[in-house]
Amino acid sequence: MKNIYSNIVEVNKNNIQKAINYLKRNELIGVPTETVYGLAGNAYNRISVKKIYSLKKRPVFNPLIIHYYKLKDLENDVKVNEDFKKLYSKLCPGPITFVLNKRKKTEVNNLALTNLNTIAVRFPQNSVIRKILKSINFPLAIPSANMSSGISPVEARDVVKEFGNKIKIVVNGGHSIIGIESTVIDLTGRIKILRPGAISVKKIEKILGKKIYANKNIKKLKSPGMIKKHYSPGIPVLINQTKYDNKSAYIYLGKKYRNNKNFFSLSSNSNLDEAASKLYKTFREIKKRGFKKIQIAKIPSKGPGIAINDRIKKAAN
Repeated sequence: MKNIYSNIVEVNKNNIQKAINYLKRNELIGVPTETVYGLAGNAYNRISVKKIYSLKKRPVFNPLIIHYYKLKDLENDVKVNEDFKKLYSKLCPGPITFVLNKRKKTEVNNLALTNLNTIAVRFPQNSVIRKILKSINFPLAIPSANMSSGISPVEARDVVKEFGNKIKIVVNGGHSIIGIESTVIDLTGRIKILRPGAISVKKIEKILGKKIYANKNIKKLKSPGMIKKHYSPGIPVLINQTKYDNKSAYIYLGKKYRNNKNFFSLSSNSNLDEAASKLYKTFREIKKRGFKKIQIAKIPSKGPGIAINDRIKKAAN
């Protein structure tokens, strides 16, 4: 598809360097990750962090995830523990975020941490953002590149549709492979999942050899994705629907209704990984076509379906 947006650039050595130069000047850039596209800025610099909150209209009590290239890069910012080391060795780089206790002398700007004693950290897998992280001497705060509480972007053009020319450069890394945000695990006390994602609880339990708990009583927002209303397409969303109302957009799994323009299948063979990767793209397409409401059929609550149900439940709030 032809690029009609002047601030979307393709992946090459010169454009990667341009992106790095913007970051060094405390500007924000749009970047691909394997989960969704992110809005990246210098996590050590208050000006950059403040720009992120302002541009996204993000509540100042909602902390940011800090992205690093490798383990050694975060040792001055957080206190690592044995559970983290086990998970890091098996799952990183990858779509998982760890909440760890911060060090007193961390350089991560406190605005990004919302005055918490913890830091949410991630090591992204996407080759583009890894090249950028490897070439700078500071970590990046990278929330999803969309207005707060809206649909996360999975393509470069989604970012530009959100922010226009307010972002100087968006690096086009193609469609995000996973398509939903990272799994978030809190390792600061009794281990618990703060946000489900592509990496399942069962996989984490197998690596650690211990039980992982769901986070049922939210007292502190230790990471993104914990606010009840999130991932919203801007129109009403109804979940676990069994009967079509003859006017809404209807999202389902399978191919039963493939000839009906009001029906949108996330996967013709009911593959939940594919369904997760297509969820936000489908939301955007439905909104673009002018539908006033979305009905979603029941999604199996297993594997990636757990994360899908988390997203659609918050979209429905």
